[in-house]
Amino acid sequence: MPDEAEPGRVRPGGRTARVREAVLRAAEDALTEQGFSGLDLADVARRAGVGKTTVYRRWGTAAGLVADLLSDMAEQSAPRTESGSLLGDLKANARLVQRTLTDARQGPLFTALIAAATSDAKTAAALHRFYDIRVREWAPCVRQAVDRGEAPEGTDAHEVVRAVSAPLYYRLLISGGRLDEAAADRAAEAAATAARAGAYVRDGAEPA
Repeated sequence: MPDEAEPGRVRPGGRTARVREAVLRAAEDALTEQGFSGLDLADVARRAGVGKTTVYRRWGTAAGLVADLLSDMAEQSAPRTESGSLLGDLKANARLVQRTLTDARQGPLFTALIAAATSDAKTAAALHRFYDIRVREWAPCVRQAVDRGEAPEGTDAHEVVRAVSAPLYYRLLISGGRLDEAAADRAAEAAATAARAGAYVRDGAEPA
């Protein structure tokens, strides 16, 4: 991984597996430059300075390598920020997503991973696990807001968190709209307003 933590990611403490670190960083480089279709295990091994047999034995396929890369990214993602208010927490989440998607390295990497997921089932499953981990990390902020009375009982915390990042990914992948802090704040404000109004109350639950 990089010498300095990239947006949305933190380096783990203690000793790390140097070979895995080198291979995953090389895989990031290859994905950023060439996309999933250009990801070749022999090329990754060359970039990482390790033997091809090591890479093939441990990861097997490009999809297997991408799955491990996404697992590593989820493990290293920055923990949630708790401000004490629903809007403050959702803005922190939105700005973290915005910084990550506009980062010179992370933005192209995520675009490549999402593109790969549209055509490879294993990559899609790994990407779903990655986002599930990130949503579960931030969901307690919404549950705490419910406890404070900022959102009604029965609010689906996971859906609120998803609603924050969805407009930002739309700008990245579809509209090409400006992806700045103002866009992040608007996404957070819209999700917070909808949550307070009961838009994310689970079926069968009645807003207070």
